[in-house]
Amino acid sequence: MLEDLLKEHRCFKLVCGAGNENEEEVYNLVKLYAQAGCKFFDLSAKTEIVLAAKRALLDAGADDAYLCVSVGIKNDPHVSKARIDYEKCVQCGKCQEICPQKAIKYFKVNPQNCIGCGKCYKVCHKGAISFYSQEKNLAEVLPPIVELGIDCIEFHAMGLNEEEIAEKWSYINSIYSGMLSICTSRGRLGDEQMTARIKKMIENRAPYTTIVQADGFPMSGGEDDFKTTLQTVATAEIVQNAKLPVYLLLSGGTNSKTAELAKMCGINYHGIAIGSFARKIVKNTPNPLDAAKNLIHSTL
Repeated sequence: MLEDLLKEHRCFKLVCGAGNENEEEVYNLVKLYAQAGCKFFDLSAKTEIVLAAKRALLDAGADDAYLCVSVGIKNDPHVSKARIDYEKCVQCGKCQEICPQKAIKYFKVNPQNCIGCGKCYKVCHKGAISFYSQEKNLAEVLPPIVELGIDCIEFHAMGLNEEEIAEKWSYINSIYSGMLSICTSRGRLGDEQMTARIKKMIENRAPYTTIVQADGFPMSGGEDDFKTTLQTVATAEIVQNAKLPVYLLLSGGTNSKTAELAKMCGINYHGIAIGSFARKIVKNTPNPLDAAKNLIHSTL
């Protein structure tokens, strides 16, 4: 049971990316990290991606692993895709060079690979990069995924549209009775507002049937230092201080230093979710399995 993994405070979750719709990449990531010992995987809410992950677990011989799919509200960075304004683009190639997903080739964005991380936007000095929300109709995408069999649905509750958050959260609760996860960050919210939102979302749920994924800076975990993961730990502390009946996962800027800093700060977390950094370290290395194993070891 997923609950048992969380209760042991030894949950490592690999985040493949809510916007990552590349079946081959997801298959390879899930298989590799399953072989390395990962038991929990976060995926894009797309039937083909869930099936790819299930094949990977089967091929890895990991029948004791758990799958989670992620959905979000409009303008959430996790469900955003980059686009290029060709009237402004000077084809300097900087966006193509920096993209961690290799989603930009020949100055065109492949939306299946783009995860909305924003790195291309930061290096474009001509203002040619913008983003659009790839919204999903939850009533269309979630029922067939639930029927396939998953272990958790994660809802990215970032942003200020309380009505949209309440509507989508209510729908998710109505179609799925298993573990739910709330991914949230301070972002544009104050500490008290973030805590109040979480309390409202869990008020009708049984104790410890909800994960709160404390997101420092979403998709910012490219570097392996304490500064990168600092906001993750700070956000987790706010959730911990609220003393809520939830499981606490750390995410957003997470890396191999996250566990050490969290323990130094007295954070009693149940697990750590790592995406950008976990994907980065297994690329362009002669020993990707060893890299994955070392990361999981440093986290647990």
